[in-house]
Amino acid sequence: MLAGLCILSGAAAFGLLMDLITLVFNQTVDSWTATANRALAAVGVVLLIATARSYRSSVYGTCLRCGAVHTSFTARSRPEPTPAPRRVRVLAYVGAVAFLPYAAMKMTWALGGTFAGVSGAQTLAISERNGASGVWLTLAHWGIDATVLLAALGVFLILGLVRPWGQVFPRWTLALRGRRVPRWLPLTPALIGAATLAPYGVVGTVYATLGTVGVVTVSRGDFPTSGEACW
Repeated sequence: MLAGLCILSGAAAFGLLMDLITLVFNQTVDSWTATANRALAAVGVVLLIATARSYRSSVYGTCLRCGAVHTSFTARSRPEPTPAPRRVRVLAYVGAVAFLPYAAMKMTWALGGTFAGVSGAQTLAISERNGASGVWLTLAHWGIDATVLLAALGVFLILGLVRPWGQVFPRWTLALRGRRVPRWLPLTPALIGAATLAPYGVVGTVYATLGTVGVVTVSRGDFPTSGEACW
């Protein structure tokens, strides 16, 4: 039941990441009421997961912090940071590489180039027409697309989740040397990002595939043709 409620709450929270990005770069959101609803749904997911973990811990005697069963509750030692299993690392590397085509497309526009029949100048004009904030437009004038910066942050997060260096604070941070990163710090953006981007990826892939084979007509939007919109 808790798993089902988590899924429902997660569906209700869909779009929260996009609202946060809009808030950062535009200092506003499309609907404060909808954003508040999504935020409350996300809080609900966290509380439901915490409840499920607490129940599992009481039934199976597992540790709330790590999920393992400790033979002694008086003397615990933290294991040294280790890389994730090879299969998990391969999936993470694939996920990181998957950002590259998008980043290349956006940077092509940011640097004034043309992709899919649309030039950098046109994308800048479209952003201005759609009410982009001064921060967004300033970055664009410098040849930097804001979503590419977010993609780079996503790659950093993906690699940090599977490599030992992601489990501790950087060694050059003297005041925090050797301190471990709290589990919630990388997992929170990772879970929110995955829950938001995975549906976009699945639906978008199916939609683009159907459009490519001619089953559906892809809206051309700001692109010259539907085919270029598919790209």
